[in-house]
Amino acid sequence: MTTLTPFRFSPYDPKSLAEIEGHLAIVVTPEGTLDQAARSANRLSKGAVARLVASEGFAKAKTGQVFTLAWPAGLAAEALHVVVLPRRLGATEARKAGAKLAEARGTKALTVKLGSLSRAADLALGIALRSYAFESHKSTTAEMSGPVTLCHNRPEELEADFAPMLALAEGVHMTRDLVNEPANILTTSEFATRLAEMAALGLEVEVLEEDQLEALGMRTLLSVGQGSASPSKVVVMSWAGGAKDAPPLALVGKGVVFDTGGISLKSAAGMEDMTMDMGGAGVVAGTMRALALRKAKANVVGLVGLVENMPSGTATRPGDVVKSMKGDTVEIINTDAEGRLVLCDVLWYAQERFKPAGVIDLATLTGAIIIGLGHENAGVFSNDDAFCAAFLKAAEAEDEGAWRMPLGQAYDDQLKSRIADMKNVGGRPAGSITAAQFLQRFIREGTPWIHLDIAGVASVTTATAYAPKGATGWGVRALNRLILDQYEAK
Repeated sequence: MTTLTPFRFSPYDPKSLAEIEGHLAIVVTPEGTLDQAARSANRLSKGAVARLVASEGFAKAKTGQVFTLAWPAGLAAEALHVVVLPRRLGATEARKAGAKLAEARGTKALTVKLGSLSRAADLALGIALRSYAFESHKSTTAEMSGPVTLCHNRPEELEADFAPMLALAEGVHMTRDLVNEPANILTTSEFATRLAEMAALGLEVEVLEEDQLEALGMRTLLSVGQGSASPSKVVVMSWAGGAKDAPPLALVGKGVVFDTGGISLKSAAGMEDMTMDMGGAGVVAGTMRALALRKAKANVVGLVGLVENMPSGTATRPGDVVKSMKGDTVEIINTDAEGRLVLCDVLWYAQERFKPAGVIDLATLTGAIIIGLGHENAGVFSNDDAFCAAFLKAAEAEDEGAWRMPLGQAYDDQLKSRIADMKNVGGRPAGSITAAQFLQRFIREGTPWIHLDIAGVASVTTATAYAPKGATGWGVRALNRLILDQYEAK
């Protein structure tokens, strides 16, 4: 797993600036007010900070903007970063400022003079989230990120506030690592092994093999992977940090480690991106890691269906009919609509075994959701207004884009089959909605459920506020916040 940037905490000394090496950061208000550390840096640099503050560029500066002075006179630091922050700021503003600071420092050691800055822990989280690079398969050894030293008036209090955020960052990084990993490395077996290793954190981890899945009747899931040499698996991760008898929240993830489309073969252009089709399972894994690391006071179970969708002489054909664990039969019209076949069995199993308080599934399910929402928002589908509202509130608080989409009988009718209980596709119109309708058929009446179509947000081609291009880790922060707000014992 990508090594997280080490963080250190020390008392705030506004005068100890001259000998600091690496990169140094100070805070200035949008009005140009210098705190003690900034005044000290200004004196040592012979007025460089004051000249910056008086410049036309600073007058147009936005909250969180970072100005960099390279090799400032009077300082040992290679760079002095001047961060524009008001005395009072929100969590998102602080995190984005931290992320910009992480970009500015690259891999260099960084010392940040915070004083009594509010939201200091959130600023540190922004640094942690943005200090990420996936370079495991490059022949040249990448330079490790230097440590970040946070100088604060109450360093012990800051360290305690930051501890659960660091656990969250590690969960996000795990998700990114999994989504970025190529399919020849992250096979179904390797994926299951990495999840099993989290038992060392206190998670209970169980790996269900193909013979067990067959005995359970998970024929829709098995039909997806039957054309591949990689065995299909279901991994169950349980965290029991809440009340003994409290039903858990169930998180279910689609883990298609590579999706060729099967017999309904995708076009060659862009098929290399299908290494990220296990993004839903990656988010579930990262969330479970974060919960275990921060010892969450909640009961949560994470289930992921791991398969590979390949064309071969044993692959499922368009027109085949398979029976789900629930007992419903599915006519497979398109083998490239495979994610819902994986999820429906795991969703039913999760409800049968755990009787959860609520179910959230995540999947890079449809290209249609990208057409509708682009790469800014995940599609949110739900049968429960209160449950959905709680998730959307959590996503907004964590600055993770999410937008609720409709469900309805007219969409469900598109799934009618002539020869089976349902088809696995409903045609081109409203493709992301009919996919959600398919999944809803496997949700028990009275069970609150949310389906998150993350096809547009799991991996992107341009950097985001918190991540370089590639895997984003979208969803770990929102799910962690939902669990913290709604399920943890107060």
